[in-house]
Amino acid sequence: MADTYFLNFRGPAGAVCSPYLLKGDGATSPPDVSVVPWSEVRDTVSGKNILFFTHGFNVSYQGGAQSLELVCRYLRLSSSYLFIGMLWPGDGGVPFLDYPWEGGPAMDSGRQLAAFCNQWCTGAQSLSFASHSLGARMVLQGVTGLSRRASLLCLMAGAINRDCLTTQYSSAAVKCDRVAVLASHEDDVLKLAFPPGDAIADQVYHDHTLQGALGYDGPPPPATSVQSPWQIANGENFGHLDYLPPTDNNKWEWAADFVRRNLYGQPLIWPR
Repeated sequence: MADTYFLNFRGPAGAVCSPYLLKGDGATSPPDVSVVPWSEVRDTVSGKNILFFTHGFNVSYQGGAQSLELVCRYLRLSSSYLFIGMLWPGDGGVPFLDYPWEGGPAMDSGRQLAAFCNQWCTGAQSLSFASHSLGARMVLQGVTGLSRRASLLCLMAGAINRDCLTTQYSSAAVKCDRVAVLASHEDDVLKLAFPPGDAIADQVYHDHTLQGALGYDGPPPPATSVQSPWQIANGENFGHLDYLPPTDNNKWEWAADFVRRNLYGQPLIWPR
């Protein structure tokens, strides 16, 4: 089995660090990975269509590595592509309750992501980004700071204001050749927990617009720049934790297929 690559933003004591590349097997406990020497990083990414894929809030290092390893194995991208899972410190000391303060680490990680790409990925064929939950804020911040265009931006269950693509992160959206969103009205986390958490976050960062979540309602109309469809049908019971493994069902595979079809520029056959 080929190594999976990870970009690690997790520094000491929950801090964001300048990221460094890892490779190995993220599904073991603990992850069986090693640091890629800086002398090999440019050759590793050169000529590749890179898919940077990240998890959301309240995910540990080991949990993120396991989840993204399973996604990488399932996607089985062609040899011209390189999957890089991104591990960032969104798991604070008080699980769930500290959500309003985790936007900071997400944005800090995004700035570090842009710096990494601008320095080390100049030889890559293309750069694409996929996220779950609060990871949306990380990748949007990252794309904002890119010195080149992005091929794909795919935001699943985005725990971010639904108008972010036309307000705070409009500059990121226009840098992308393709923008895709997955949203579900059966996502109780975004329905019940996001509004009060976002209201508190607005007092912390003063950059929120107190809208509903992108991953619940999808983008506001006309949203002509976002690939359609994006709304998962009611009755599929698609909750906030169904987008990434491990789960007790295979729904996350539908989400992974959605990312892959967008990555390859294929017509969408789901959601429906």
